Amino acid sequence: MTVKVRRGGIPGARGQRGFSMIEVLIAVLVIGLGLLGLAMLQTLNVRYAQSANYRTRATNLAYDLLDQIRANRALAQQFQGIDKASFAAETGKLCSRPVTTQNGVITTAQSAARWRCQVRAALGPAAYAAVTRNGNAYSVEVGWSDLQGEAGKQDGYSNGKINVTTEL
Repeated sequence: MTVKVRRGGIPGARGQRGFSMIEVLIAVLVIGLGLLGLAMLQTLNVRYAQSANYRTRATNLAYDLLDQIRANRALAQQFQGIDKASFAAETGKLCSRPVTTQNGVITTAQSAARWRCQVRAALGPAAYAAVTRNGNAYSVEVGWSDLQGEAGKQDGYSNGKINVTTEL
């Protein structure tokens, strides 16, 4: 008895080797979409990291001013002059230390001016702050233009805003 052995393996698969062009195109498309998704994730990560950085800076600046108010309780009401209008002429450049007077005292006006300069330097030209008092409670609101975050969510003046309150 003779047995015929067929060469070529699977029936109907004569001459097929490697990948077809359509398989390669689909693989390239899937990899391309995956890379596009990764690029989008990275872009969003950078955007939200910058927004978080602004929030952190604003919070630190607000607590810094509240510390100055607590340290100078006798003249704390003078810090209420910090409002949106007081930021009109502030550039945020050259935030040098206040010059002391002859008796070595830094006035609240000097301290407030330096703080306003620091706000503009840290949060940009659209940044502002406002200090309000309600009895013994002082509130510091800091706002900034967060071009990286979600636009148009706030009052039109800025996109980011925090409010910190303390009681003296």
